[in-house]
Amino acid sequence: MTIERLQPGPWNSKAVVTDNTIYMSGIVADDKTVGMKEQTEQVLTKIDAILMAAGSDKTKILTAEVYLANMSEKDFMNEAWMAWMDPKHPPARAAVGVELTPNTLVEIMCVAVK
Repeated sequence: MTIERLQPGPWNSKAVVTDNTIYMSGIVADDKTVGMKEQTEQVLTKIDAILMAAGSDKTKILTAEVYLANMSEKDFMNEAWMAWMDPKHPPARAAVGVELTPNTLVEIMCVAVK
């Protein structure tokens, strides 16, 4: 079994790939001054780039966990998610309310196949 670590950093890798499975870390937006929808759009763009680097794309996401700092803003996240997601290939997904780092409104983790 081979293990490839994408964009390794001091405390994690953006994704770890083994065999045909891609395990993604929690991905957050770079610009923390914008709202839930905009942060979600930034996160989804980053997910696209990580999946491409791993030899995959959003149609091959198996599961996604969406962590929200404020569940009352879930509709704004869903608006960005629905505009991005391929409706023919929806993953299993959960959205939960959690305490995130300051000014982070959304964090998303995915598992995908190549």
